[in-house]
Amino acid sequence: SRTFHGNNRLLTSQIVSYYESINQCKKELPEYFNFASDILDEWAQMEKDGKKPANPAFWWINEGGEEVKWSFEELGSLSKKTANVLSEACGLQRGDRVIAVLPRVPEWWLLSVACMRAGIVFIPGTSQLTAKDISYRLQASKAKCIITSDTLAPAVESVLPGSQFLKSKLIVGQGSRDGWLDLKELL
Repeated sequence: SRTFHGNNRLLTSQIVSYYESINQCKKELPEYFNFASDILDEWAQMEKDGKKPANPAFWWINEGGEEVKWSFEELGSLSKKTANVLSEACGLQRGDRVIAVLPRVPEWWLLSVACMRAGIVFIPGTSQLTAKDISYRLQASKAKCIITSDTLAPAVESVLPGSQFLKSKLIVGQGSRDGWLDLKELL
C-alpha cells in the first residue's frame, strides 16, 4: 500500500482482490451492513484510540473560502446527533423516506450519513427542482419529511398543502421559519 497523509491506503488492485474474494465466497459477507456504524464509527474509534491520526473525513470549502472540516470522530458524533433529530424531533422511523432539496452544503452530507445510520431512506434533490418536481417526488415517494434551506423554503412551501404523507419539515441554514424545525437549533 502507499502512504497518503501518513495513512496506509489500499491500492486499487488490493480493493479489487478483496471484492473478488467476497464474490468467490472466500470472505463472509455480513448479514447487515451500515456504512455509518460499520465504517465511519470504526475509523472514529481508531482516531480516538490513537491508531490513526485525525485527518479530515469531510472537508468542504465554499466559493467565499469558508471551510468546514470534520474528522471521522466529529462526523460520527454529528451524524448520531442528526439521526436523533430525525428520529425524535421529526418522528421518523427506519424505512421512512426523507426528501432533501438542498444545495451542496455540509448538512447535505451530514443528513445523508445520519439517514444511513437511522435506516431512513434519503432522497436527494437539487436546488434546481421546480415546484412540480418537488410535488411529484413528495407524492411518489410518500416522504414523511422534507428538508430544505432557508432560501429555498418559500418555493418548497408552495407545494406542501397537497402532500398527504408529510409529517415534518426541517430547515437548514442561518434563518428560521414559522412551522419548520431548525436543524442547527435542534443539534
